[in-house]
Amino acid sequence: MKKIILFLLCTNAICLFGQKDSLQLGDKYLEDQVYFGVTFNQLISQPTTVIGSGFSYGITAGYIRDFSIVKSGKVALGFGIGYAFDSLKHGFKVSNQNSTVVLEVDPSIQSRSSFELHTLEFPIEFRWRTSTANRYKFWRIYSGIKISYNLKNTIEYTTNSILTSYNNIERFNKVQYGLTFSAGYSTFNFNLYYGLTPLFKNATTGTKSIGTKVIKLGMIFYIL
Repeated sequence: MKKIILFLLCTNAICLFGQKDSLQLGDKYLEDQVYFGVTFNQLISQPTTVIGSGFSYGITAGYIRDFSIVKSGKVALGFGIGYAFDSLKHGFKVSNQNSTVVLEVDPSIQSRSSFELHTLEFPIEFRWRTSTANRYKFWRIYSGIKISYNLKNTIEYTTNSILTSYNNIERFNKVQYGLTFSAGYSTFNFNLYYGLTPLFKNATTGTKSIGTKVIKLGMIFYIL
């Protein structure tokens, strides 16, 4: 992972050097190509018997290719690829019954449960900002969608001091998507992700379906 991030930063530095060296006021230019973010995660649409998801967090980093729509560069589209790690407190008990993974709600394990996700991200953004070719501190508003593909998931919980762990459970939706929104000035930018896809597929607790989704709130930092 360190090698990937180093490669992205080096590639971006080369592009930026060439860009700054040749730009004239009014020319098209690239912006906000490398990003890094930290989030507080919250599970929503949980079964009513789940009291709360506890403290959950995430980190994300990646590269977005900027395509200007207008000559000034203030309106653009962004297409990218990145990596995300999320740790979620879930409150579910997982068991293997007749070769089928079953999810159950167990209030006694909610503070001793975790769901770790390693994910590839593909953000698509509509971008508006007040930047110019020679102005690097500016207001920005970016909105769009993010498509995710899960590389690995691990769900754990502890009961009676016994740790139970499952990797890559079948009922997890490997492909997910959600809405994104970022806004801020210069370095500091608010970031929101609202998941539209349930984390689990065809999952029930009793007779009720489990429609758990995730909201991520945090800060995102952009590098030219």
